[in-house]
Amino acid sequence: MTEAHAPSWLAAIRRYLLFVAGANLIWEVVQLPLYTIWREGTPGEKVFAVVHCTGGDILIASSALVASLVLVGGRAWPSEGFWRVGALTIALGLSYTIFSEWLNIEIRGSWAYSDLMPLLPFIDAGLAPLSQWIVIPFAAFWWIGKPAALRIRPSVGRA
Repeated sequence: MTEAHAPSWLAAIRRYLLFVAGANLIWEVVQLPLYTIWREGTPGEKVFAVVHCTGGDILIASSALVASLVLVGGRAWPSEGFWRVGALTIALGLSYTIFSEWLNIEIRGSWAYSDLMPLLPFIDAGLAPLSQWIVIPFAAFWWIGKPAALRIRPSVGRA
């Protein structure tokens, strides 16, 4: 990303968090039938699960971004090292999700997949939550770095 196309670091972080909050809320609602709570839970339990999981998603996304900025970001981010930070953010979020799915399904029994959840072989983690941590952060970074020509700019020379 060139400096002319890069938002400030604060604007980039704001755009990232805004995007991941909205996208994860939608994703959590859409993937709810892939968990047993869809059949077994009350409407209140379902709403709580969506809100609780979306809040957790925002914390994971924020933590992954901050850790990535600390580890591989630089003073000129996002104009320099943009996709390096993005790739590490995605890797950290995905790694945490694999651990969390294992911990909460296999060890704690906090939630369970329905028969509709496609599983990845060998790790038995759900494809939907793992895809979530590839698709949403990647889309968020695309939105942060999309060309400046697509952004709203103040009018110059218009009456």
